[in-house]
Amino acid sequence: MNLCAGGPVARPQPTYETKDGSRIQELWHPDHHGGGAMSLAQATVDAGAATRLHRHMRSEEIYHVVSGAGMMECGLERFAIKAGDTIRIPAGVAHRVVASVSAALVILCCCVPPYRHDDTQVL
Repeated sequence: MNLCAGGPVARPQPTYETKDGSRIQELWHPDHHGGGAMSLAQATVDAGAATRLHRHMRSEEIYHVVSGAGMMECGLERFAIKAGDTIRIPAGVAHRVVASVSAALVILCCCVPPYRHDDTQVL
């Protein structure tokens, strides 16, 4: 009995740019992969670049830094991030990341409920 909705393996979707300026590749999204209450994407921010300050009014996010390093603004906090770090971003909290000049910042982004363009407010 296969309990994995949509089959055992999901294939990544084509890369696109989000409202915040990062390049995203959806790894799992209910709209493309057959259901679920969350989405998972890989975001890339080029070396020396930053995402636009933004928030998601409905979605809570978890970022996991896969590679690279930089700074993160989350609410009133600003702190360094690097590969291996995991950050929770509550719904409605303004945030952005800045990649170091030495390498791109690659982050796994999990959203609950799933990511939607219309939920992103650039500030």
